[in-house]
Amino acid sequence: MSTHLSADDFSSALISGIHRVIDEQEFLNQINVFPVADGDTGTNLSLSLGAALSVLKQAGENHIGTLLAAIADALLDGARGNSGAIVAQFFQGMSDSAGELSRFTPYTFGKAVTLGSEYAHDALSNPLEGTILSVIAAFARSVRNQTAAEAQSDFVIVIADALQQSEIALAKTPEQLDVLRKAGVVDAGAKGFVALVAGMAEFIKYGRIAAEPDLSLISVEAPIVTAGGTEESAYRYCTECIVTGTDIDRRKLREALSDIGDSLVLAGTKRKAKVHIHVDEPDRVFEVARAYGDISSEKADDMHRQQMSSHDAGKRFAVITDSAADIPDEDMERLDIHMVPCRIQFGDRGYLDKVSITAAEFFTELDSNPNHPTSSQPAPGDFRRQYQFLASHFADVLSINLTGMASGTLEAARSAAGRVNAHGQIHVINSRNASLGQGLLAVYAAECAKAGVSIDDTIAAVKALIPDTRTYGLLHDLRYAVRGGRVPRWVKTIADLLRATAIIHTVPDGRVASGSFLFGRRHLIRRFARYVARHTPAATELDVAIGHALCADDAAELERELRDQFDNLHRTTITEFGAALGVHCGPGTLIVATQPYARIAGGNG
Repeated sequence: MSTHLSADDFSSALISGIHRVIDEQEFLNQINVFPVADGDTGTNLSLSLGAALSVLKQAGENHIGTLLAAIADALLDGARGNSGAIVAQFFQGMSDSAGELSRFTPYTFGKAVTLGSEYAHDALSNPLEGTILSVIAAFARSVRNQTAAEAQSDFVIVIADALQQSEIALAKTPEQLDVLRKAGVVDAGAKGFVALVAGMAEFIKYGRIAAEPDLSLISVEAPIVTAGGTEESAYRYCTECIVTGTDIDRRKLREALSDIGDSLVLAGTKRKAKVHIHVDEPDRVFEVARAYGDISSEKADDMHRQQMSSHDAGKRFAVITDSAADIPDEDMERLDIHMVPCRIQFGDRGYLDKVSITAAEFFTELDSNPNHPTSSQPAPGDFRRQYQFLASHFADVLSINLTGMASGTLEAARSAAGRVNAHGQIHVINSRNASLGQGLLAVYAAECAKAGVSIDDTIAAVKALIPDTRTYGLLHDLRYAVRGGRVPRWVKTIADLLRATAIIHTVPDGRVASGSFLFGRRHLIRRFARYVARHTPAATELDVAIGHALCADDAAELERELRDQFDNLHRTTITEFGAALGVHCGPGTLIVATQPYARIAGGNG
């Protein structure tokens, strides 16, 4: 008879449960239709619970209360998605109940999971039956009923019955939510919680930890297609952040956020709270949260793009880049290109590039804010989260990233790729380019994916294009490069005296270098077009991308001048370019990228 659970036993049981969830992550992704059919519940639960593994695997902790406090904190930091935030709050409730306990008896365990269930329910602004909440409640109710006044003292029996009641509650979820009934599936988050309990029960009964799955060995014949329809969610971005303070009023914070979007989950304590909400404007969430404390770990995932990918059975691989790449919105949508945002900081105000601040908003702020912005690469975790999602839906994921000569973004991408635990393989390519040039490479790769070209042939073709893909910039004002420390002040002084306009360009080894100066102010755009023509490698046909910073008319003039210089243009596009390069350039800057047009076999030409 097992009459208590030590901290070590609880750790082992929870590790076993987490292994079971990770083992089922792809199935959970397939049946994910609520609250949004974006095919990421398994990924989010695996990443969320996986955040606790390092705590659980540390030897020597013999106090259940201390252990649960560490688990709850790790889960709050690592929580991803709706289900992840709910599970984090469940363990926060268990932690608050355990307090000073050194071990669990069945009775104290029943009190802990009951409070955990209450915390999980209270974390949602609109709790619904037929979700993970229903299964958590059934689990807690079974444990509480069995252990009331120490009625049952054998953990093996307690957990076995609680697992059975959880499975019964899971089977009822399609009766409680129409979206599940129509798709013919149970709730994915609820199924994940049942897997967690099943893994714990395995250890408690048999003393063995469920084997940690090696999902990199799993192969599929075709991309995973999720259940349910392809209708888009009401809101676009799954937005999260952590709020840290001394006395966070979570009721008022919930009220302030409730009118912004839906699927609001607010987990945590008065000292640290995790916000999860679906919105169209992530920056509104961060602005509201900032009034209640310091915010960190901001993220906003594009659910519309995820939803498109999770239902696209015809595409052979996925393409992703970082926001240093500048790509027209129509190409992003048409080709389903995913993007990991870099981070921009104006003083104490942070933004997610192209998500919580647009290119136009960035340049307006750059022109008026006395604090010169800093840009930073995405954290490996930002890459890993999106890689994990895509690799659970595609056999291959092609990531085309900012030149390694200009940033640590490439290394962050490579680091994340090595930590992905899903069946798909991540291929990271150094674009040796930036801005529009990097964007042209990502667009070409996505065209290959759309046309059904193999991943190996696409990688070879992209690598062949890299040396001849060039980016050029015409900087009207060097003060932004001076403020950012990229150009000495004396260079600007001399340039101003000589009425000289700087040109920057990429070189084949991946450096972004100063190219030349154009002297005088007359016919600058025409002379810049001639410069581009002289330095562009010869090609039968060319693709050209033009970018501007709050100077659309100049961009249109530049297109006309380039057409005069080149008689072999296959395609030209014009778009605003973003903060990654713009932090050093400022309003009025023009960017051009050129790339030899490469016909795609099987494509439309």
